Amino acid sequence: MGAIIVLLFLLVTIAIVVFYKKPMKHIVFPVGYKNILIEHVAFYRSINDEEKIRFEEKINEFLGYISIHGVNTNVEDIDRILVAASGVIPIFGFPEWKYYNLRDVLLYPGTFNKDEFLSANNNKNTLGMVGNGAMQRVMILSKPSLHYGFDNDSGKENTGIHEFVHLLDKEDGAVDGLPEALLNRQYTIPWLELMRENMDAINEGRSDINIYGTTNKAEFFAVASEYFFERPDLFKEKHEDLYNLMAHIFHQKPPIPLFKPPER
Repeated sequence: MGAIIVLLFLLVTIAIVVFYKKPMKHIVFPVGYKNILIEHVAFYRSINDEEKIRFEEKINEFLGYISIHGVNTNVEDIDRILVAASGVIPIFGFPEWKYYNLRDVLLYPGTFNKDEFLSANNNKNTLGMVGNGAMQRVMILSKPSLHYGFDNDSGKENTGIHEFVHLLDKEDGAVDGLPEALLNRQYTIPWLELMRENMDAINEGRSDINIYGTTNKAEFFAVASEYFFERPDLFKEKHEDLYNLMAHIFHQKPPIPLFKPPER
């Protein structure tokens, strides 16, 4: 009887692991996908040829285990590439990283009502969110906001990157601005101190970091990460201590962005 119970336990465990780490699908990249990356993703445009190949491989891998669906909107090749790029950029310094805490990304045609998914929140103009409870392992993004984050070259905001950073933050079980899965223990106190100092500076009008970062520590981490990846040159110039510690957290120093030439 004991052996049967152990066998059943092993079978259930194997089933859970298989479900959680589902096999990757074989993805055939759309024709012209490199043009999409070059045209819309400054991070990709700014890395060297060897890194571009690795970036493409990570995009392919991402699309092999995460599904992207439209809610009252069509999902096109560019949408898939931009969602995948949003996920790949924060983990580009971690060659083996996979988002096992994500299964589906839902794209909405505009802002959406977060109250539909989180009864405690009444924000009807949400641009992105990482689900909990019944929405566990689901991310929701506004498609226009996703595109704007990549097409606004000189901006410091990127909704896709913001939400994927929340997902990285959540890897240790809590979205709290303390990414324990990425941050070595000896840097925890310096990181908490830097967050507090910078949140105070934002509130006092002494910082160019988006004021939404003062909502809580989780939002500060996500907002600062957008800035770090979108405008690393400016971020390092204005927030060098924060830049250096975030480079340690993400195991990378993002490339200085090559902006698109203006259209004639």
